Amino acid sequence: MEAKFSPPSFTIGIEEELMILDAETHDLVNAIEAVLEEFGGEGQAKPELHESVLEIATTPASNTEEAGEELRALRRGVAEAASRRGLTVGSAGTHPTAHWEDQRIAPHPRYRELISALRFVARQEIIFGLHVHVGLDDADKAIHVANGMRVHLPILLALSANSPFWRSDATGLCSARMPIFRQFPRVGIPPVYADFADWERHIGFMVDAGVIDDYTWLWYDVRPHPNFGTVEIRAMDAQTRVEHTLGLAALIQAMVKELAEHFESGEELGHYPHEMLDENRWLAARHGLEGELVDLPDQKLVPVRDLARRLLDRLREHAQDLGSAGALDAIDDILANGNGAHRQRLVYEANHDYGELLRDIVGATAE
Repeated sequence: MEAKFSPPSFTIGIEEELMILDAETHDLVNAIEAVLEEFGGEGQAKPELHESVLEIATTPASNTEEAGEELRALRRGVAEAASRRGLTVGSAGTHPTAHWEDQRIAPHPRYRELISALRFVARQEIIFGLHVHVGLDDADKAIHVANGMRVHLPILLALSANSPFWRSDATGLCSARMPIFRQFPRVGIPPVYADFADWERHIGFMVDAGVIDDYTWLWYDVRPHPNFGTVEIRAMDAQTRVEHTLGLAALIQAMVKELAEHFESGEELGHYPHEMLDENRWLAARHGLEGELVDLPDQKLVPVRDLARRLLDRLREHAQDLGSAGALDAIDDILANGNGAHRQRLVYEANHDYGELLRDIVGATAE
């Protein structure tokens, strides 16, 4: 397998999955081809599994200021393209009222193969995520970083949780997207690998056995992406406000820098039970910032906000070195004023009106 890990390290690329909506009703619309035809971009807007989902992706940037300019331009560009067809776009982890039965599968060989392989499990995956790629210069370092990121994934999920509603139901979860996606195989907290050669052996075994085509059929919350020379973090719900997307990207970039330096110093990562990491992931999806997670070194429950603030304070210097510290103001905002799930509930509970909620999501996405 060719691994394209090379300098410079810590470049960031951001992928957002957006909802394609009717401009009046804000229902999901199977209109990806129409939006792409109007947008005419250079591969930075692309289809996803369902025709009502649009993915936008930034090119590698050195910091969140650069990435933010491009991401905002992409959001504006696809919104303007959609408006020319009587459509609009919105961003959240789920559409509050949509039914997967009404969604068409995009006409792409990979997605048809996916439906053939996973059937109902793939068809009902009408959810929207945020993926952040961080570039690294060494394959073994990428494995070390991916291993180390496992302990941070629940905090990232708690901060980003933005899908409390599903099929016109108040689910009681902060991230309904997480258990919906959990039905896929090869998701969640990944295994630990000794080094890149060990990772290659495991993936090669599955490919040779004929159960997957390549490593991109592994949908773990964090994975090395040798084709891009990055580590990809996939744990987060899509964010309604672009500044929250950038804040999470800045936090992740700083996490990767800290773990890369940890590798370069020859230090060993802590070893924690997979069951406990997975339990923290569930607690984050259920309670978001209002709950507790197990502080793994101390083996005791600690409020999520306390863990997140402690992590944020530790990583600020790394973000400063990378030129991304300003974006961390958005993490302060989330900790002070609530994540996307909290904000969605505030809007909905005023009048129990999903139309009002969707108008708010669309408006905040445009900002």
